[in-house]
Amino acid sequence: MEITDALKARTPEPLKKVIRSIRCQFVKKNGGELSYWRSKFETENGQFKNSHYKRLMLGMASEQADDFVKGKIVADFGCGPRGSLTWASSALLRIGIDVIADQYADEFTHNITSHGMIYLKCTEKVIPLPSDFVDIMFTINAMDHVDNFPTMCKEIVRVLKPGGEFIGSFNLDEPATPCEPQQLSERIVKEALLSKLQVRSYRVANHGPNGIGAEGQDLRYQPFFDGNLSYTPGEEGYLWVRAQKLDRRCGS
Repeated sequence: MEITDALKARTPEPLKKVIRSIRCQFVKKNGGELSYWRSKFETENGQFKNSHYKRLMLGMASEQADDFVKGKIVADFGCGPRGSLTWASSALLRIGIDVIADQYADEFTHNITSHGMIYLKCTEKVIPLPSDFVDIMFTINAMDHVDNFPTMCKEIVRVLKPGGEFIGSFNLDEPATPCEPQQLSERIVKEALLSKLQVRSYRVANHGPNGIGAEGQDLRYQPFFDGNLSYTPGEEGYLWVRAQKLDRRCGS
């Protein structure tokens, strides 16, 4: 039960939630994720599009250029198979982390091997990387997909280097489904994750219109780029945050 991009843009959000919930009742969470990417792969004619990630991730980071990733170990938690870090070519190492990374490799082999990234399979409990390893950890609306939000927050903090940065986008107040079991709020994100980091940038905005703009941008995030940072608590929106893991030697 998949919805094409054209139909999705015309489908009211409440109806999409119902469809998504019904679909997830019949498909296990990981199977639902893979089914989604199969649909995208077919829609995009066997070659995942990923050029939009640069604008989106630079926007999340409040950066104009990609100089800040040069020589760094950069990761993306819940990356999917699109090649979300292909733009970060000056990084020392690019790591996509996902619970079904192995299945992406089997299904989309040519795409996966062309992205210049390491795809790493994690579990719902552990990111299999050493502690204090990653310089910059991105995540884009993936944290509501995890089974245990506090556990995965601890893992993200663990693998970050002291002085390393977390740059994330969170869905706010989106009703939970079997595929996306977490209904996140500002309070939950602050308690489980941001309380362990030093926040450098914190922005919330209402959900923009569904659809793709003339230049390929995802219009859901357009309020951030327009500077329209109004948000009504309890309504669906997004949180963009950039935060730093303090050096324990400095008393953190």
